[in-house]
Amino acid sequence: MPRRPRIHLNDVPLHIVQRGHNREPCFFAEEDYHAYLHWLGEALKKERCALHAYALMTNHVHLLLTPRRAENVPRLIIALGRRYVQYINQTYRRTGTLWDSRYKSSLIQAETYLLACQRYIELNPVRAAMVDDPAHYRWTSYRANGLGKPGAILTPHPLYLALGEDDKARQGAYRALFRSQLDKAAVDDIRLALNQNQPLGNERFYARIEKLTGQRREARPRGRPRTLEGEDADAGSGQETLGL
Repeated sequence: MPRRPRIHLNDVPLHIVQRGHNREPCFFAEEDYHAYLHWLGEALKKERCALHAYALMTNHVHLLLTPRRAENVPRLIIALGRRYVQYINQTYRRTGTLWDSRYKSSLIQAETYLLACQRYIELNPVRAAMVDDPAHYRWTSYRANGLGKPGAILTPHPLYLALGEDDKARQGAYRALFRSQLDKAAVDDIRLALNQNQPLGNERFYARIEKLTGQRREARPRGRPRTLEGEDADAGSGQETLGL
């Protein structure tokens, strides 16, 4: 069955995952994370996309962003990938590709899933048993969103800003969201939609997408439940082995 094309819409949040080729690492040293974030910041400015959350894992990345124009998203991914791969190949005297050829993406209905998706992304290192607290992992947006650390490439979403009247109040309210586990149903919904490149929201959201695209797009379980790519991890290696 041919793959359905990804859907990107103007001003609608998008959860993106790009993994290393054959699930191999895409970060090898601290400098690599800094380089990736630098090129990501440059691409966000050029393509007019607002980044709300991210997680740089050993062999894949998560991005939650809102594009001003939908067609800018592929350009951002291509430009970022090209610059970062050039850096990695020059630094480590290697050749060839670094990323899988296709990234996964899922449109996110902001009012129903955006903050849950941010938590999902920033809790990746905890689910991978790399740390026991998201604040202990340096390469996600949690320290900026929850602790007020500098995060120049981030643009808070209006729903995040609505958590409090000022930065301190917002950060406290955001940290409070992490005191309980992310609802399992929400985690399953996020994983399923991402694996199928389908939007995530309620019936009204799906109807809106159908009106705009002429297609009925909704993530649906297929057959016997399977292990979805992304949450199981080899705790001993500190590297997520299944991908998302």
